[in-house]
Amino acid sequence: MAVLGACAGWSLITAAAHDGRPEGVLLAVLAVAAGYAAGRIGGALLPVGAPLAGALAGIGLTVAVPHLAPGPQITTPLGHAGASAAVLTLSAGAVCCAAWTARAAAVRLVLRLLAAGIAVLAAGIGSTSGCVAAGAVLVCSLVAGRIRHRGAGLAALVAFGAFATGLSWAIAAGAVPGSFTAALEGGLTAHRIELWRDAWHLLRENVALGAGPGRFGELSAASAASPLSDGRPHSAPLQQAAEQGVVGAALLAAAFGWTIYALWRGPRPTPVALTAGAALTALAVIAGLGNALSFTAVSAGAGVLAGLATARPLVHAPSSRAPDPHPRDAGRTRAW
Repeated sequence: MAVLGACAGWSLITAAAHDGRPEGVLLAVLAVAAGYAAGRIGGALLPVGAPLAGALAGIGLTVAVPHLAPGPQITTPLGHAGASAAVLTLSAGAVCCAAWTARAAAVRLVLRLLAAGIAVLAAGIGSTSGCVAAGAVLVCSLVAGRIRHRGAGLAALVAFGAFATGLSWAIAAGAVPGSFTAALEGGLTAHRIELWRDAWHLLRENVALGAGPGRFGELSAASAASPLSDGRPHSAPLQQAAEQGVVGAALLAAAFGWTIYALWRGPRPTPVALTAGAALTALAVIAGLGNALSFTAVSAGAGVLAGLATARPLVHAPSSRAPDPHPRDAGRTRAW
């Protein structure tokens, strides 16, 4: 709550300093908080049913509302594919968490087949990133059953997320060789890279406070030159840095870091914690390369999964075929 409160408060400060529009940030904070609370309650009451229901809701949302937002639809790669990929990735993570909590082996098998089906669904709707991310979450979940020390696994996930984010920042700052950037333009597009560079320039012009929430679209030359632009740099860390300065970017990193810490200290079995960590890390990578966090459904879904994976079930839920880590884990302080 302290981290989310700081995110909301800082957005108001930077908006007041530069006549910005903090409504989007405030809505995202509210969505995460509400989703987290719902996840904690659902995970406590229905350790298997709540994650499954959340996953089915995500699948239904993706199929029924493929663009997840009203208004003109932008074609790929700058369209809404990132939001669909994020929702399906979170759904796959929820299903895999439910599988590790289920008692019957047959139920676990069915749930994992459903997770594989989510990856196939992502490929069917043309979301390559969603297919890869959902498949990666399923693989990480299966491997998690053999990992006895959740700290090492979560540290590896954090390192991967930091590498992906750092790569986008290096591209924006022009700190990578031109040949490497040119090779990435095939998947990222030159327009997206120009948006990242504009975000970097805005950060350099006002390191402390940024340009103000919601003002990237009116200050970015690349965004103004595109008739289909949505006014965002298509990278959550770069947008946070450009609009709210280094403090805003640090608060975004703190929110992710706190979630990983809560998974490490939480009461759920190690495979559940690592599975949720893998899904949230995949979401962080998707958000670092697109505009996924601009959609309320994605922010709420991330909060729900974090809540489910850190809830303390009211009924005993066996962890998995692999025992939990050291005995010290059973007596450590539980994080809320």
